[in-house]
Amino acid sequence: MRGPLLLGSASFVICWCVTSFDPVAAAPLLLRWYDRHRRDLPWRSRPGHQADPYHIWLSEIMLQQTTVAAVRPYYARFLDLFPTVEALAAADREVVLGAWAGLGYYARARNLHACAQAVAAQGGFPRTVAGLLALPGIGAYTANAIGAIAFGLPVLPVDGNVERIASRVLALTDPLPRGRPALHRAALRLGDAD
Repeated sequence: MRGPLLLGSASFVICWCVTSFDPVAAAPLLLRWYDRHRRDLPWRSRPGHQADPYHIWLSEIMLQQTTVAAVRPYYARFLDLFPTVEALAAADREVVLGAWAGLGYYARARNLHACAQAVAAQGGFPRTVAGLLALPGIGAYTANAIGAIAFGLPVLPVDGNVERIASRVLALTDPLPRGRPALHRAALRLGDAD
């Protein structure tokens, strides 16, 4: 990389002027920042507590194509109506679609219900990315997010934020969308700290 790397917000800035990026050296700095400044969100587990895969999955599906502010009330209502994945699986599909009304992209709600039924039939969420990918409506990002957050798997969920960091760290300049495949591969390399 050439030149400085700036990551952060008004409360946090890291600047590296290096010829290569070392994710092992960066990880403790980023994790300390996250511990101090992370947003308190209802689907995030408290420090020292195990994340609930149902809560992670539900929030990841709801957060696709929308904002945290829009999702908060839907997430709370869903947990009131369907406190467990088994309750969601047992619910009438029309009730699920009614609870989803207003979040848009109704295929997500249909897949959510089908996925809940598959998870309930299996006795819980699979603990592998391959197992998560086999579920209805779960793609690579969501499988990696559930795997990393709920089960501690050493995988990297690559979203737009990770893509932006990877493009800066690795000085990639191809414009989107054409540059997205190279950017995705580069972002995945950031997770390879071994």
